[in-house]
Amino acid sequence: MRVVKLSVIVPFYNVQTYAPDTLKSLAANAREDFEFLLVDDCSRDETPEILARAERELPGARLLRHSQNGGLATARNTGLDEARGEYVTFLDGDDWLAPGYYSELLSTIEELGCDFVRTDHVQCTARARTVHRVPHGRRGVVMDPREVILPADRSTSVDYAYAWAGMYHRRLLDDGVLHFRDGLRTAEDRPWIWRLHREAKSMAVVGLLGVFYRRGVSSSLTQIGDVRQLDFIRAFDQVIEETAQDRNADLLLPKAVRTYCAIIAHHLGSIERFEPQVARKLRTMSAAAMKRMPQDVLKEALDSMDVQRASRLRRLRRRPVPAEVAA
Repeated sequence: MRVVKLSVIVPFYNVQTYAPDTLKSLAANAREDFEFLLVDDCSRDETPEILARAERELPGARLLRHSQNGGLATARNTGLDEARGEYVTFLDGDDWLAPGYYSELLSTIEELGCDFVRTDHVQCTARARTVHRVPHGRRGVVMDPREVILPADRSTSVDYAYAWAGMYHRRLLDDGVLHFRDGLRTAEDRPWIWRLHREAKSMAVVGLLGVFYRRGVSSSLTQIGDVRQLDFIRAFDQVIEETAQDRNADLLLPKAVRTYCAIIAHHLGSIERFEPQVARKLRTMSAAAMKRMPQDVLKEALDSMDVQRASRLRRLRRRPVPAEVAA
C-alpha cells in the first residue's frame, strides 16, 4: 500500500453545477502521495455520476457513498474514518482551490512542526471576491491553541470556524479530536473548533491564500430558513457543556456564552427569513437555551453587549418555556 501524506475529505450533496470545478481544482493539487476521499451524501441529482467519473480519472480519488443523507458532519466523519494520511484537510463540494495550494500548505505545516495550521480564504459571492483572514495577528508563529481563545469580547480564532481553512496532523485524528458530532446539519464546525483549541497542543496561523469559498449557493443551509438551521442550538449547547468541564472553565465560559448569545441575536435579527413555524420554534428553543446557560455568566455577557442586542436577548430570556423544551 502506498504511503499517503495527505488525506483530503470532500463531501458532496446535490452540487452537480459546482462539483466539476471542485474536482478540476483537486486535479490541479494532485500528488502521488495524496488521497481524495469523495463522500457522496446520497445526492439525488447528477452528482453521483460526476463522482464516479472522478474516481476513475482523478489520481488518488476514492469514492465513498452514503445510502441515506446524513449531513455535512456525518459525511466528514465518513471520510475521517477512511483517511490514511499523515495529515488531513477538508474541502466542501461546491468550493475550489488554487493550483498547488495543498503542497504549499503541507510544506508549511511540516516546517512549523505543529498539530494544526489555520489559513485565510477568499469568499466568493457571485462575481465579488473578498479576502477573509483568521482573526489573529501573529503569522507563522507556533502557539498554544488555548491561549488564542480569548478575549471574550473580540473575535478570535475559535470564531473562525471553517474546517477547510487549515491542515491537521494525524495525531489529532488518532486522539479523537477531529471528528464531528454526527447528524448536525449546521454549525457543525463550532463544537469542533472549540475542541481543537482546547485539546491540541500547538498551532500556527499562516497567511496562505488558496481556498475559494462559494457563498450564496441556493442549496446551502445558510440560505435556507428551515428547521435544520436550528441545529446551531445543539451545536452551541455542546460547546457550553464541554467548556464547562474544562480545567479553565471559569476563564473560557464567558467567551462561549457570549458567542452563543451573539449567534442567537443574529438569527433573531433576521427571523423573517425563517418559515413561520420555524421562527416560533427558534424563539422558544433560544429562550430555553438561555435558561440552560450559567446564569451569572449569562448576565455578564448581556451586560457587555450593545444595547440593541442585549435588550432583544433580555426580552427573550423572560419568555416562558415549556418544561420539556427547557430540559
